[in-house]
Amino acid sequence: MTKNVLRGLRAVALTGTLVLATGAAFAQTPIKLGVLEDQSGDFAVATIGKVHAIQLAAEEINKAGGIDGRPLELITYDTQSDNTRYQEFMRRVLQRDKVDVVFAGFSSASREAYRPIVDQFNGFAFYNNQYEGGVCDGHMIVTGAVPEQQFSTLIPYMMEKYGKNVYTLAADYNFGQISAEWVRNIVKENGGKMAGEEFIPLGVSQFSQSIQNIQKAKPDFVVTLLVGTAQASYYEQAASANVSLPMASSVNVGQGYEHKRFKPPSLKDMYVTTNYIEEIDTPASKAFYAKFKAKFPSEPYVNQEAENSYLAVYLYKQMVERAKSTKREDIRKVIAVGDVCMDAPEGKVCIDPKSQHMSHTIYLAKVGADHSISFPKVWEGIKPYWLGDAGCDLTKKDPMAQYTPSNPPPKP
Repeated sequence: MTKNVLRGLRAVALTGTLVLATGAAFAQTPIKLGVLEDQSGDFAVATIGKVHAIQLAAEEINKAGGIDGRPLELITYDTQSDNTRYQEFMRRVLQRDKVDVVFAGFSSASREAYRPIVDQFNGFAFYNNQYEGGVCDGHMIVTGAVPEQQFSTLIPYMMEKYGKNVYTLAADYNFGQISAEWVRNIVKENGGKMAGEEFIPLGVSQFSQSIQNIQKAKPDFVVTLLVGTAQASYYEQAASANVSLPMASSVNVGQGYEHKRFKPPSLKDMYVTTNYIEEIDTPASKAFYAKFKAKFPSEPYVNQEAENSYLAVYLYKQMVERAKSTKREDIRKVIAVGDVCMDAPEGKVCIDPKSQHMSHTIYLAKVGADHSISFPKVWEGIKPYWLGDAGCDLTKKDPMAQYTPSNPPPKP
């Protein structure tokens, strides 16, 4: 047995014991929730908070009586930012551990690595991450924000404020490629043009050529869709090269809290559309932040993926209690009614029955020269409308596919 598998097994034992201990008086069979998240590797800086948020929600639920009187047990594996681990552990939790539901994945590549396995074994999974959109699969619920919520708000705002000449710098995999397609389309629809577009392989940490390309192209602003610890090095390198252009992103700050990790003013004038970051100054946000930090005082930042994961546990609880069942088919009947909603730390959220994606309050976060955060604009109740409008309707048909603006679902 490898060290990595042993590490994963230790995580299972520790987490399961911890959560069950809070509900030791329960006599009923536990509801098992598999947690496959990157607790080490390139993405861990953004994903440790997801695991902690799930633990926090599970502990609260168990202390309050569980889910329909049943305790919630977490079965946790460290996927180590490795897509083959997602496949290995997804098979394990579905076949051996017999979990009722799985919360899994940070990168879109990891999601697409495990999603066929969830489909194959008729599993049920939550993807609690911001992503490029397009997944129409009845085996999946997505609580993260999608392009029509983030780019349709962000890009027109930036073009009106700074100009219509746009440069995109994106991670070279499905997230970056499809997100860049959304940016390209919205720029064109708003009368702008692309000054340039680059796709950077994951793991790349040197950006001197990209910086030269941007300086030569002279865009009005740069859309940064960079992912992981290595690619985040762009910001300090760009600042050192005096690239003082405004930046726009759907992924930075809200996930990897680069404004906290890097020295000011490297992220000056970055604008991000996010459904949650810890700086949101509302009573609900403050209450969530306070109890999160009380349980995990060493957590460096409470990001949008932590909030997405926390509220996902409560949404799952609501679905199971309304369905009186943990079976996916029964839960989907509840979703199809169209009123699975809750008051989350960000504001009210609801699950769209056609796509099984979630509505969000979208906050436009601006990073100042001192890396402080302000919110020039807030959009409430933005629905994940694109998939449903394009032809995805999981209440009628389940194609188990991912679509893009250039490859939309077939109309019924």
